[in-house]
Amino acid sequence: MNPEQLTLLGSTFCVMLTMHFTVQLLSEHIMSWRNPKEQKAILVIILMAPLYAVDSFVGLLDLCGSKPFFTFLDSIKECYEALVIAKFLALMYSYLNISMSKNIVPDEIKGREIHHSFPMTLIQPRIVRLNHHNLKLLKHWTWQFVVIRPICSILMIILQLIGVYPSWVSWTITIILNISVSLALYSLVLFYHVFAKELKPHSPLAKFLCIKGIVFFCFWQGVVLDILVAMGVIRSKHFWLDAEHIEEALQNVLVCVEMVFFSAIQQYAYSAAPYSDDEASDVKLTKKKE
Repeated sequence: MNPEQLTLLGSTFCVMLTMHFTVQLLSEHIMSWRNPKEQKAILVIILMAPLYAVDSFVGLLDLCGSKPFFTFLDSIKECYEALVIAKFLALMYSYLNISMSKNIVPDEIKGREIHHSFPMTLIQPRIVRLNHHNLKLLKHWTWQFVVIRPICSILMIILQLIGVYPSWVSWTITIILNISVSLALYSLVLFYHVFAKELKPHSPLAKFLCIKGIVFFCFWQGVVLDILVAMGVIRSKHFWLDAEHIEEALQNVLVCVEMVFFSAIQQYAYSAAPYSDDEASDVKLTKKKE
């Protein structure tokens, strides 16, 4: 077998492992369907790893694909990432029994201090009190990425297809997206710090790191590969495959491998155990004692 076939075979095995872990966790949640509001959000989140793996594998099947083709594949992952971030915040709201649509904010959490850090202090007071307005603001800061990401993706694909995609446009869109995703992630981190005590039984940090880890690795390894191509470390030895396509192939292989680990970690972070019969009974008993 040549290196290309071995790479494809190894990536196939990684995708199958990711699918195995994910299907196993999905089936556990479906068999322990006790809290639809929370578990629907969890199902969307745990599907992130297999979607990234399958998307990257498709990119490997067509190594010589056009720039719009790879942009389309990246857009699928990044648009789903935006949805996952929004669903994660919805899950945290559910844990705290907060309903923005019904204007329900538990009295025991009202009035807490929210400490903003730079550069948010340029547009917000350093310390604000928690109320319905500020919770709604956190939600909007998260959901803006869900709107901006698909719009930018569609714009990028259209511009590339019509051949009008200068570097300044690419940099502008990249800056907009980085600001957008940073604001969304900032709102999640802020939310966690404010409600760390109440959220502790639900292991929110492990849940958040699963999402952040996937985004972090995919983004920064892409940056490193770009630098290696620019420095000439990654070079093409084939007339039919340039350095840019080799970079895309390496990125896709790395994602396929990484998603195996993240799908395995999700078994702990998004376990269905809290929704099982025994666990649910223990929770009810604890609440009665309180």
